[in-house]
Amino acid sequence: MSRHDAPGSQATLPPEIEDPSPFSEPWEAQAFAMVVGLHQQGVFSWSEWATALSAELKRPDAATDGSDYYECWLRALEQLLGNKQIAETGQIDAVAAAWARAAHATPHGQPILLKNDPQDANR
Repeated sequence: MSRHDAPGSQATLPPEIEDPSPFSEPWEAQAFAMVVGLHQQGVFSWSEWATALSAELKRPDAATDGSDYYECWLRALEQLLGNKQIAETGQIDAVAAAWARAAHATPHGQPILLKNDPQDANR
């Protein structure tokens, strides 16, 4: 018998926890993945990331209950990308607006693609 087969070795969640995911929405997981991926590509170090995220979490307008945690992730990521001159705020805002238009124009159940942006000049 392995330790995994031993009685009581199966971890179970309390009944009040229905979803163990740390993400409330898919975009939160995507933001997390972007940060991990950019770090793995050497765009920034973990200490740079921790400093940027910490600054966002300590902002006076940050939610005291942590409900805006992943919004802080996005702001920290935008700051890092801007500080490293990888993407300017205007570029990030333009892509975010295009994404929102594409989402609005995409039929329910279909993947949202930037090429679905009705204002996309490259279509």
